[in-house]
Amino acid sequence: MNVFTDKEIKIKGKPLAGRKVSVIGYGSQGHAQALNLKESGVDVTVGLVENDPGRKAAAKAGFEVTSIEEASANADVIMLLVPDEFHKTVYENAVFPNAKEGFTLAVSHGFSIHYGQVTPSSGMDVIMIAPKGPGHLVRQEYTHGRGVPALIAVHQDVSGSARQTALEYAAGIGAGRVGILETTFREETETDLFGEQAVLCGGATRLVLAGYETLVEAGYSPEMAYFECLHELKLIVDLMYQGGIATMRYSISNTAEYGDLTRGDRIIDDMVKDEMREILEEVQSGEFAREWILENQAGRPVFNALQRQAAEHPIEEVGRRLRGLMPWLKEQAAVKEDE
Repeated sequence: MNVFTDKEIKIKGKPLAGRKVSVIGYGSQGHAQALNLKESGVDVTVGLVENDPGRKAAAKAGFEVTSIEEASANADVIMLLVPDEFHKTVYENAVFPNAKEGFTLAVSHGFSIHYGQVTPSSGMDVIMIAPKGPGHLVRQEYTHGRGVPALIAVHQDVSGSARQTALEYAAGIGAGRVGILETTFREETETDLFGEQAVLCGGATRLVLAGYETLVEAGYSPEMAYFECLHELKLIVDLMYQGGIATMRYSISNTAEYGDLTRGDRIIDDMVKDEMREILEEVQSGEFAREWILENQAGRPVFNALQRQAAEHPIEEVGRRLRGLMPWLKEQAAVKEDE
């Protein structure tokens, strides 16, 4: 896999010099990428629908804020940063009919392109720039003079310079300060969905909840269960983030490491890996994508019900109460609870 930093990217002057970029959407990634690009000297416009709550924030940040149609008409590079489930409608109704000939379509996740929700015409470059972190972290690291690594990929290269455009965009949001890795739309999309479902979100949250419920059902206090199964998880993850699993094991006690090495396989066993393989197959075959698309078309009945159910779990109330004892958590948070 090719890895680039600012030193390897041959940029004449500022990134994307002479080209106008329109960022469509001003949510987590939209606000971060737009602000980082602007501060890197890129000519950026923000495109939003009339009633989008992000309009006020984008205008306050000094952006020209226009309709998606107008933003598309005036751009050389259009970064589509609305949620995946809206890509098809926004692209077909607002972006493509108004965009200039030969524009570059950019995304930060390959879902809509890889699964055929968006079918670009043959006359444009199609690229991906995918920061490996949520938007608030992308922004936070940039303001500290650092950056979040990013993936780039090229789906269509009509101009012959699509890769360079992706590299310059990635540099503009700060990724060149750390590392820009080259991949494909398929690899990014399928590994991203799998990671979210099996480990980072689905796997981690179910493991936390199962541990919490086991302790509470055995008669231990909810507060102790919260600390042991959720609160302290950050300490462990931070150590792994810093230096891998080996650094985490070096830092914890011998007792904890022995328990890790002798009991971990009993929790994450071959049956779990078999289920992970099934989840990966659902991602690869497009089964998950079709399910999610149909869920949105039906008004999200399953999603909404599961979301409400999850919000009502006792661990959330216990957590709110205990976090109230630690006001510094709000001060250090990349994501504010009222955002």
